[in-house]
Amino acid sequence: MLKLEARPEPSRLWTYGSPLLALLVTVLIGALMFSALGKDPLKGLEMFFWLPVHNAYALGELLVKATPLLIIALGLAVCFRSNVWNIGAEGQYIIGAIFAGGIALLADAGTGRWIVLPILLAGVLGGMLWASLTALLRDRFHANEILVSLMLVYVAVQLLSYLVGGPWKDPMGFNFPQSRTFEAVTRIPRLFEGSRVSIGALLALLSVAGLWVFLFRTRAGLALQVGGLAPAAARYAGFSSR
Repeated sequence: MLKLEARPEPSRLWTYGSPLLALLVTVLIGALMFSALGKDPLKGLEMFFWLPVHNAYALGELLVKATPLLIIALGLAVCFRSNVWNIGAEGQYIIGAIFAGGIALLADAGTGRWIVLPILLAGVLGGMLWASLTALLRDRFHANEILVSLMLVYVAVQLLSYLVGGPWKDPMGFNFPQSRTFEAVTRIPRLFEGSRVSIGALLALLSVAGLWVFLFRTRAGLALQVGGLAPAAARYAGFSSR
């Protein structure tokens, strides 16, 4: 008699092949949708897969847009590894931008390059404080972190709208909801001349390696993962499950 049993862990073929299979299925469905709409599917696929990488400028713009997303993904990876379902990254990103922007607006033409460090630290602090609200409510009041983190996104959006339409509004901005342009000295140095790619892209890539070391090669990383995935085992091992 044939009997199906679940593998203790996925095969190597499935581990590496499933993302490729998902990509192929996505491309196929997208091509079918373009065809159903009377559009050339090859043109659509070219727009998504070729144009973003077809020259040096396009690659640079891809890196510019990918850098903040990569940094956000690293923060979420820590949450998910500890079994915390934080889906409020957008709000935390916005609050970090508000904190950083507040420091940047204090700079003038005579400010030195040292201002970049306080701006970066303020951005980190803002995101941490906004995320800590979700953590506090989950830990102390057993609130659902999915709902709390999601609702805080809308609070962050409204706060940003208030600032750029009120106290931070550019008086020379033709009534557009925006702050005044930051001084050039507040900008992160660029890696290449004629490109918008900054050293932030390099720092983001280094952070990937740093996070891997933290999660899989340090005691603190082990405690974080065990505490979230198996609280009882964490307490037995002497780790905090909170």
